[in-house]
Parts: sequence; structure tokens; C-alpha cells
Amino acid sequence: MEKRFLDTMKAFWEKNDRLLEYRPFPDIDDRAAYDSLPQELREAVILQGEGYLGYEYPVIRSTDFMKFKRTGNRVDYENLYFDRRYALNSLTAAECMEDQGRFLDDIINGIFAVCEESAWQLPPHNSYLRNAPQELLPDATRPVMDLFACETGAQLACIRYLLGSRLDRISPFINRRIAYELERRISLPYIREHFWWMGAGEEPMCNWTPWCTQNVLLTVFLQKSHSGTEKAVTLKAAESLDFFLKDYGDDGCCDEGAQYFRHAGLCLDGAAEVLNRITGGAFEGLYQWDKVKNIASYIYNVHVADKYYINFADCSPVAGRAGVREFLFGKRTGQPGLMLFAARDFQASKENLFADESNRLNLFYRMQTIFHCPEISACDTSEPLTYKDIYYPSVGLFVSRNDTFCLAVKAGDNDDSHNHNDTGSFTLYKNGQPLFIDIGVESYTAKTFSSRRYEIWTMQSCYHNLPTIEGLDQLDGRDYRAENVRTFFEETQSGISMELSNAYSFKTYKKHYTREVFFDKLSNRVLLTDTTDAGNVVLNFITYEKPEVTENSIRIGTLAQASFSGAKPLMVEVLPVTDARLQTAWNHELYRIRLTMTASEFQLEVK
Repeated sequence: MEKRFLDTMKAFWEKNDRLLEYRPFPDIDDRAAYDSLPQELREAVILQGEGYLGYEYPVIRSTDFMKFKRTGNRVDYENLYFDRRYALNSLTAAECMEDQGRFLDDIINGIFAVCEESAWQLPPHNSYLRNAPQELLPDATRPVMDLFACETGAQLACIRYLLGSRLDRISPFINRRIAYELERRISLPYIREHFWWMGAGEEPMCNWTPWCTQNVLLTVFLQKSHSGTEKAVTLKAAESLDFFLKDYGDDGCCDEGAQYFRHAGLCLDGAAEVLNRITGGAFEGLYQWDKVKNIASYIYNVHVADKYYINFADCSPVAGRAGVREFLFGKRTGQPGLMLFAARDFQASKENLFADESNRLNLFYRMQTIFHCPEISACDTSEPLTYKDIYYPSVGLFVSRNDTFCLAVKAGDNDDSHNHNDTGSFTLYKNGQPLFIDIGVESYTAKTFSSRRYEIWTMQSCYHNLPTIEGLDQLDGRDYRAENVRTFFEETQSGISMELSNAYSFKTYKKHYTREVFFDKLSNRVLLTDTTDAGNVVLNFITYEKPEVTENSIRIGTLAQASFSGAKPLMVEVLPVTDARLQTAWNHELYRIRLTMTASEFQLEVK
């Protein structure tokens, strides 16, 4: 395992005995900085805060916490929990803009409501070991540091950083209470305890590692007093980032998908930037490491058009707008294309500046967006975006496109983080609109991350663009993978082929099932060819627009016409979209086309 972050941090401490003060943006005392912000922006922030004046913070009962363990429902508790934090962030930002004190009482109510919560972790994370059963109730004497405990720590530290002087005018006990809770729940447990996301040996890491690490660093270094723990915190944080990077391919592909990149790659950048600032630039060189540059550019490479992204696993096709964080990552890694992409997306969605979930929940992101808004808004985005064809071998993701089609094919295996059994599946967009799709995932419940995960329909290969072979669907795990993967990219055409039989478990003799996808860019034609010696193969295709299937053709809404051979229609099923999480991506029902293979070779041609 490379130890670039840890070695850099150790080298700093060998030559230095102190860190620089961390001041990522102005606090409320710097009135010139706030008054210089665009009036329209200031008014929008104040207006949002005014919506929470007199806000009644939701009561969170012990039975609300227990509901997850009892019923598997996690959404009800999360709604109460997150609503408190959304309100507190909006009120804080508004007070910073206005500085008239009219939001302070509601902010104080929010601070104490959060400080008096028995636990900051979510019920599904209420355990001390990875994948261990969750406890029914939290142990307030031994805090659990999960994603949202760390987020809450960063939130309160940011409030104290921004409003500390104004809170002290009211009572010294407000800031003292924040400091007490942050030390008790974040700083000391971080040093004394070992949570799995911190990394150890070869244990696999995921987005939790940089996400938690970034927020711990913000919690500690947004405060002027660090309780003498700063050296231990920085060394532990740097080592955790190395543990995270060991599981990333050099190609920079996020195996959790575009939606999780915001918590993985972008939080890596966030954590690195805190370390860089407090060390006076010691980490500057790591931004030119090819691996980090590739991690940054991933989000641009998997963008389709407008709101859509190439998706697989638990990722949604609507993975959130790019903005300031992506822009800054591009700037730090010297990638103008990424900066242009982020600036265009930001400018296109500027009217919903704080609608993005990350900006709603994380006060640091919100203030970062506010103070970089003038820079990113002033960017010249008149030049067209230029995308490139790419293959990510670490995950097996193939992406090829022209002005009409965006094609993605997923090879790899069924052991990705947030995995779905989707080896060999493909997605296809035409003119920026979804044609053949990956559904995504429903709202998380206890079942989602249990041994019964693959009973959930969206996880199963038969609800992806994949075959059911002799009644069998794909199985999960590293052993169930694509083999003999071959790709090629030329100026006018591209393609990928693979053997899929090993993604299934056959009870009799070994079958072969070869899938090839060929993209002729000149004639705007995508050709899928499946070849097999298996019998009883049902082909599954998921579409967003309503399909009309005849004997050998498929019309998909008004978007495209496809023809096929070597199969006959079996049925078209309507897949109702009733889940709240799926409804954020899909505005109406989905469709599953099922064809029965009638020959050893099947071809589907899409124009």
C-alpha cells in the first residue's frame, strides 16, 4: 500500500511543530467580505433563512430511533434528524449575510436541540463493528462515529467558527456547550477508538473513509483550540486516506458510481485541502499525482447530458448537479475541462443553488459555495464540452459516445461497493435522453444492507439489461464476473466483448454466453450480439419510454427504433415507480421487455 498522504504528513511534522490557522472563508466579523457578495445572492440566502424564523425543531423520541431495529424503516427517523440540520444551516447562513441578530434565537434553539440528542449517528449505523447487528438504542457514554455524527460535528464547528463572537455576546455557555460536545463525541473518540472506516490492513474501504475523515478534520480545525490533539488527528487522517486510496484503481473509477463520487472523490479532495491549508501547502504535489487527477475527472467522464449520468450499483442516473466542489477539484488538479463542466452545470442550475442535498446538509459546503459563487458564475462557458471514450479496467466500465448516442457497458464483477448483480449490463442514451436504462435503487431499509439484499428486485440481474439463462440470474460476489473482456476504440467505431457465463452458477455443465456491443458512430448504430450454447434464455431490457414490440422490432417511445433477430417476444411488463427515491430519477413508470431466444445467436440493432 502506498503511503503518500501519511509520508507527507510525517515529513511535515519532522520539520514543524505547529499548524497554520484554518480559515476557509470569512466569519461574521468580516463585514466587508459579506457586503461584497452579489446582492441577489445575499437576498436569496436571507430569504431561505426567513423561511425558518420561529421554526419548531422536530421532537425526536427514543421510539423514533428504535423504529429502524423494529421495522426496518430508516426514512422516518432521518426526516426528523435532517430537517433539524437543514433549518440550522439556513438560519446560520442568513445571519451571516444580515448580521442583525434576528435569526440568532432560532439558531440557539437548533444548537441545543442537536447537542441534546442522545446520539448523532443514524440508527442503521448504531454498532461498533462493521456489519455487526445494530443496537436498539444508542449508548450516550460511548459515541458512535458514523457518516452523520461526523457531519454534525463539522456543522457545529462551522457554526461556532462563523458566529462565535455573536453567540458569546448572548452567553458564553453556547460556544462552551458546542466545544464540549465536539470533544466528547468527535475529537476524543477519533483518537481513542478505532472505527472500521479508519482503515486497517487490507480491509476494504468505501466512501465512508474520506467522508468521515474530511468532517473530522473540519470539526477539529475550524476550532481554534484543538486540545493538543492536532498532530495525532492529522497523522491518523492521512493514514486513513491512504487506506481509502489502496482500493481505488489508478484509473480513478469510483466503483460506487457517480452519486457516491460526491462522498468519495470529492471528500478526498476536501480532506486533502484541509491538510494542505494547515500545513502551508505540504500536500500541493499530491494534486498532480495521476491517480488523484483521474479520480477528479471521473465525474466528467461519466456525465451523459443535463441531469443524467451513467449509473450502476446503487447509484441513481440523476446523481446531482456539479458545482463549486467539482470546480475546485478541477482547479487544484489542473484540469480546465472539469472546471468548464462544473461551471456550466452550476450556471444552469443556479436558481436552485442550495437545493442540492450536500449543500442543504453540510454547512461548510454551503458557505464554500456562497464565497466561490462569484468566481464560478463569471466563468466563460461558451465553449462546448468535449467528452472522450474511455475504459476503466478497475471496474470494467466502458463508455463511448458521439453527438447522438452515449453508450455504457459494465463488465467487471458483482462485488462492487453498493453492488447490484449487473455484470454485462449496458445503458444507452439518445440525444441526451434515457433509452435503455439502469433503474437504480429504492429507498434504503434494513433489508438493503442485510443478507437478504438480493431479494430486492432492483438488485437482481433480471431487472437489468441482461439475460436469464435456464431460469438462473446472476449471483453476487467477486467470483461472479466477466471474463475475456476485450475493448477497442477508433475514431468512427468502438466495441466491447466479454464472456458472461461465469456471472451465473450453472448446475449441470459449463455454458458459454458471449456478449458483444458494437458502436458504429458514422451510421449512429449500436449492435448488441449475444451468442450461447444454453437453452431457455430470456432476454431482459429495461426502458424508460413505453415500448411497442412486434415480431422483430421495438419502438421505444419517439426516441428510437430497434430491430432484433434470434428471439421472439415474450411480454412487456410495466414497472410502477412508487418509491420516493426512485421518483427523484424517474417521472413515470418503467418497462421491462422480455424476449425468448430462439437461436444460438441474438442480435439487437438500435438506431
